[in-house]
Amino acid sequence: MPRKISLLTGLAIFGTVVLWGSAFVGIRYSLADYSPFHLALLRFLVASAFLAVFAVAGRVRLPAAGDLPLIFLTGFSGIGLYNLVLNYGAMTVSAGSTSFIISTAPIMTALIAFALLGERISPPGWAGMLISFLGVSLIAFGQGGSLKFETGALFVFVAAVSTSVYFVVQKPLLSRYSSFEVASYSIWVGTLTMLPFIGGLAGEIAHARISSTLTIVYLGVFPAALAYFFWSYVLSRLSASRSVSFLYMIPVAATLLAYLIIDETPGALAAAGGCSSLLGVALLNTFGKVRVKSCQVTNGDSNRKA
Repeated sequence: MPRKISLLTGLAIFGTVVLWGSAFVGIRYSLADYSPFHLALLRFLVASAFLAVFAVAGRVRLPAAGDLPLIFLTGFSGIGLYNLVLNYGAMTVSAGSTSFIISTAPIMTALIAFALLGERISPPGWAGMLISFLGVSLIAFGQGGSLKFETGALFVFVAAVSTSVYFVVQKPLLSRYSSFEVASYSIWVGTLTMLPFIGGLAGEIAHARISSTLTIVYLGVFPAALAYFFWSYVLSRLSASRSVSFLYMIPVAATLLAYLIIDETPGALAAAGGCSSLLGVALLNTFGKVRVKSCQVTNGDSNRKA
């Protein structure tokens, strides 16, 4: 049976799910005034500045030269490439299709983790993963989205692959750096890769509603800076395969928050999908038996198996 999740890890999972779920509501609101690329760039400029303040105060270490290629890969794949290709693809792909494609990321993460980290999931664990995937698919249909795969679907699929790579490749870094350091390095590098799209951003800020700009500030501080830190903490305590199973709870949180904040009432199909997603997560984390060949993960002064 999988190792029991500690209180702090559970709180980090909860914080990540709620904050990333709220991001969909905030992004939907801000797109009325900002282009997708400018929204992503401004969001992570805010996140980078927020993390920089704490990095200076906490005297965060500079990374070793030998780790720079891996750090670049995490920032490029998980922040820069992910946000740019996802936003570009979402301009021509329905919300339902986007949700469906992105929900393949946990499955791809498990496969990449098997290949690179030697993580193995038992048959009941895979069953839980597939049940959650089915649940997200029902949520996509329940939100009124039809699965029409336009050309932009390829970009959304690239986004799903890139975030899967991000989840796996940061695991070795978490054996040498703290969760805060890994999250900070990734966000700073990812923001740098988005800087070529800075042209016109000042004009959009000048003409946008203050409420949209403040929403993006929220997106930068909470669903970006804090949530990515929480997620790195989760990955430092659990295997990548087990960690990503909790991402199936994000569409559930997003649907609930959309109902509470902007009065979007989910249909019966979306509600059934939410229950399926939660059931699959529970199944994987109760009977999944994620096994790792040998992956030492350290954080601070602690040493533990992932």
